[in-house]
Amino acid sequence: MWTMILKMTGATLLYVAITAGLWFMRRKKEKLGTGLQVLIGLIYGGCSVLANHIGIDYGDMVLNVRDIGPLAAGLFFSPASGIIAGIIGSVERILAGELWNIGRFTEIACGVSTCLAGFLAALLNKKIYQGKRPPVPQAFFLGAVMEVFHMYAVLFTNRQDMAMAYRVVQTVAVPMISFTAVGMALCSAVVMKVSGEKRESRLLDDEGRIPLTVHFQRRLVIVTIGIFLVNFVISWGIQTRIADSNASVALSYISYGNRKIYEENGKNIEALKNHLQEQYHTDIFFWLVDADSGKFLVDPGFEIPGDRIKGEDLEKAKEQADQDVYRMEIRTAYNTEVLCSCRYIGEKALLMVMEPLSIVYQNRNGQVYENTLSDLLVFTVLYVLVAMLLDKLVIRSLQRVNVSLDRITDGHLDEKVWVRSSSEFSELSDDINQMVTALRGYIDQAEKRMQDELKLARNIQDAALPKNFTLSEESIDLYALMTPAKQVGGDFYDFFYCDRDKLCLVIADVSGKGVPAALFMMQAKTAIKNYASHGHGPAKVLEHVNHTLCEGNDAEMFVTVWLGILDLNTGKIQCANAGHEYPVLMRAGGDYELLKDKHGLALAAMDGISMKEYEIDLDPGDRLFVYTDGVPEAINEKVEAYGTERLCEKLNALKNVSQQQTLESVLRDIRNFAGAAEQFDDITMLGITYNGELRE
Repeated sequence: MWTMILKMTGATLLYVAITAGLWFMRRKKEKLGTGLQVLIGLIYGGCSVLANHIGIDYGDMVLNVRDIGPLAAGLFFSPASGIIAGIIGSVERILAGELWNIGRFTEIACGVSTCLAGFLAALLNKKIYQGKRPPVPQAFFLGAVMEVFHMYAVLFTNRQDMAMAYRVVQTVAVPMISFTAVGMALCSAVVMKVSGEKRESRLLDDEGRIPLTVHFQRRLVIVTIGIFLVNFVISWGIQTRIADSNASVALSYISYGNRKIYEENGKNIEALKNHLQEQYHTDIFFWLVDADSGKFLVDPGFEIPGDRIKGEDLEKAKEQADQDVYRMEIRTAYNTEVLCSCRYIGEKALLMVMEPLSIVYQNRNGQVYENTLSDLLVFTVLYVLVAMLLDKLVIRSLQRVNVSLDRITDGHLDEKVWVRSSSEFSELSDDINQMVTALRGYIDQAEKRMQDELKLARNIQDAALPKNFTLSEESIDLYALMTPAKQVGGDFYDFFYCDRDKLCLVIADVSGKGVPAALFMMQAKTAIKNYASHGHGPAKVLEHVNHTLCEGNDAEMFVTVWLGILDLNTGKIQCANAGHEYPVLMRAGGDYELLKDKHGLALAAMDGISMKEYEIDLDPGDRLFVYTDGVPEAINEKVEAYGTERLCEKLNALKNVSQQQTLESVLRDIRNFAGAAEQFDDITMLGITYNGELRE
């Protein structure tokens, strides 16, 4: 036994080593060339040939793991390799039986099995695994099923000598099925190791969840095994009852027939003895014993201790005489239980006709064994067909639905789910399409409401901005513009007289978009104008406005502001900056440069903050330019920002033109820079040129 196990282990590991080596050589090749496929087929075919001639003795039988060759070639490499290996191993196995009488009794079964292994592996590679490695459990299962078919083929192709066929299968089934299954599992494991796979990825999806196919297959395996076991138990019980019934009828008939012969011969015991001695054979044997002493009246035909049967056996025989067949245990060459039919012959003798249970149940065991193998094959085929049917009708349809749903969730609302493999999927497709149609309607309505909101916000924003830039004083040239983005924000500018000789200049940027930002802009603009009109300096104006905006600011919005109050007589500007962009100042005859002024915190961000104030002395010809962050943060198609450096360069090219021309030219430059890139923020600018004192 142990010698057989060691030899079978060595033969199995040889296949594993060959598989590992061949996979190592091909691991970097995405696709095997024709020549390499043929070579792999020849190598595995050669291994099957070698297995035919170097078998492993086990009792008076020969074992091998020949079918691993075509299975491994077809499953782990290519369909062509599996077919080539299967044909080589099959043809050589039949030739070996016909020409050299090597295993001739099983040559057809072995040849068909090896050939089928190659074609089955090719089919599975192409249709089921699609060129990928079968998982270790499935490789184990495939190896076992292939050898089960091998055993069944032995029984099926040797109907003329079923006793020998049963003996062959009973001897070789367990080791050959076990080692072939383990060998295939090890081949799958080494391929996984060589190829660098981390786990059996087919059991989990990308998010670590168990797919529906795995759940279904697990339950299907349990149901299939349950049905198989129930069928086995029922078959065993039926065949046992049939065997018992047939044996009982036969034994009763023989015992009755022999008693009739005794009576027909004038109740001559000697004539019966002669007849029994002529009838003796190994399957059914006869004891003729003295009813009183249990002594054999006829030679039992084989060695048995003593010249009589045991007392308890004699008493049992007397009890059951002329009644039903019963069981008894005797020490014979069979050393086993027998079925016995006992009848009185005259008054002094008992005729006991017996058949060993091993003979009684021989046909039952063979029939049950054959049924078990055939049922296992049938259940396996049904399992595969049901799994494939589930994949085709359910899983693939679900995948098609999911593909369409992924496109819909990505925003492709024109996508139609069109899966018509069954009435249920047709209904599901129609329901999803109706839902998407309704969703499109809701989105259209929401977009319309949004457009209406944006239009209202633009109207609020536009109405709040002063449009008349013609001032009565000739001492200044002032112009401002605001270009809103698609998502309306809260940019605004303002200029107004806060005293007879003082002009207040404001530019601001409210956080947020849409109507809330526009309303917050109106609140901030109104508060600034109110406090500035009371004669407060810029810092005090912003502090008061900050306190006002902080009250009831549930939306937690804020606004950055640059505010300057220009004394038209002196040219001095008192300024304060609440988190806004740096202004750009140009002295007469000089260049535009950023004025990095003192910043405070944005308004409405925190109550009770203080602002810092500073002054700018403007001389005749000086120019001041203020703006919102939509100017330097404008983005082009390369995701590059316009920037303050480019802004100053553009302004320096416009020193001698009016403020209106300056601002419009800067706006055109920004748009040319952005190109096809979308404008994401409002662009707001205000420019002023100081020309001198007020006239008297």
